[in-house]
Amino acid sequence: MSETITATSKFQELIDTIEELSIEDQELLLEIAHKRLIEQKRSKLEERIAEARESYRKGEVRRGTVADLMKVLDE
Repeated sequence: MSETITATSKFQELIDTIEELSIEDQELLLEIAHKRLIEQKRSKLEERIAEARESYRKGEVRRGTVADLMKVLDE
């Protein structure tokens, strides 16, 4: 519970600090944050693709229909 309160306080402090910036600086900050978020998502996707390729290379991937998947899940 205290971790949540601490995180909330830090988040509020961050928002207060951002609000002290000029509108132009706030817009620039948002643009930078948005680009970094996109890059983080891209990196995570690249990791997942590499993992999927490795699983495929090892023969750990199955192919089939949705019905085939449902049969496996019911087993």
